[in-house]
Amino acid sequence: MVSVLLSACLGTEMTLVWSDEFNVDGPPDPGKWIYELGFVRNKEPQLYRKENVWVQDGFLVIEGRKEEVPNPAFDPAAPADDWKKSRKTAPYTSGSIKTATLHTWTYGRFECRGKFKVTQGLWPAFWMTGPARAWPANGEIDIMEFYQGHYLANLAWGSSKPGVGVWNTSKTPIEKLAKESGYESAEAWADDFHVYRMDWDQKWIRLYVDNRLLNEQDLTKTINQSPDGANPFHEPHHLILNLALGATGGDPKDVKWPTQFAVDWVRVWQ
Repeated sequence: MVSVLLSACLGTEMTLVWSDEFNVDGPPDPGKWIYELGFVRNKEPQLYRKENVWVQDGFLVIEGRKEEVPNPAFDPAAPADDWKKSRKTAPYTSGSIKTATLHTWTYGRFECRGKFKVTQGLWPAFWMTGPARAWPANGEIDIMEFYQGHYLANLAWGSSKPGVGVWNTSKTPIEKLAKESGYESAEAWADDFHVYRMDWDQKWIRLYVDNRLLNEQDLTKTINQSPDGANPFHEPHHLILNLALGATGGDPKDVKWPTQFAVDWVRVWQ
């Protein structure tokens, strides 16, 4: 593999410091990824499980399924608003993996080559967040996020209200993105692999798909309004790959099950 890349965008020579090419069949490399399990965030209906994530024929596969399964964390005494424990079962299963506790980075080029269906109800993402403090003061970078017909490239940091983020969001209709990229339809675009990319240095974050700039952020303007007063985008972040279902993704009634988010590779350059 090529180990050095001359980047006009970052204005410097970069070295490949970490990657996963997904060339060994079986579970994801435990030296690079850990699983997220159970009900995790956003009151989403899917249960994340190890069984829904594997490597096969050179690709990471994250599979969403319509199947009712028991919730291992179910507690009949849990209050109804404790959504992680009060649900006896889950109507869907899927997968999520991350590099947290194993690998974090500050600055660089982060790339993922993947593909996913563009049906309403699906919510695939390639994203990063920091471990330093609670969301959103830890920072969130959605290098690629899809839901309800749109490709999103987002950043969030801390507002003055706990649990409420300040957002810089780019929201591009997939149909528009497909046509401007030479595809006949959004579905034709979804049949191909695409490269989701972030360039991140001390001054800017820029988010791309297939070298097309979708969003950028001046990092002098991302200081948390929360009491910590930190700038999370000058701190380490870890990578996350997941396929959420429903919730913000919309009603998954038209999804053809099972459905997959396939990843060819993930690469980090610094």
